[in-house]
Amino acid sequence: MRKITFYKKNHEKAPVEVFLDGINAKQAQKMIWVMRLVEDFSRVPKQYLKKLTSTDDIWEIRAQMGSDIFRVLGFFVNDNHFIATNGFQKKTNTIPKADIHIAEARKKDYLTQQKRGKS
Repeated sequence: MRKITFYKKNHEKAPVEVFLDGINAKQAQKMIWVMRLVEDFSRVPKQYLKKLTSTDDIWEIRAQMGSDIFRVLGFFVNDNHFIATNGFQKKTNTIPKADIHIAEARKKDYLTQQKRGKS
């Protein structure tokens, strides 16, 4: 089993929560269903979870409803703990570089904060 945690800076609302709040209820339910699938199953089909190439070990969780594709990016801090950094809706298979950069910057921030907390 995996655990998914939403990245959050200080006392701000988690960006993935903001994303889920911004889509309609059925879309959010589908995205949450896929996230639960990622948490509960050791083998997840690539249509739902895959590592992005040419990134700093960023992964995507992907849900599709009709022609709408919803993505949550993030990273693993170990084999079973996924930190979800940002979410967005995209109708094509390409992921905007800006969203990848956001995920990479939040990964760096998260890991820095973890190091400070353990010192």
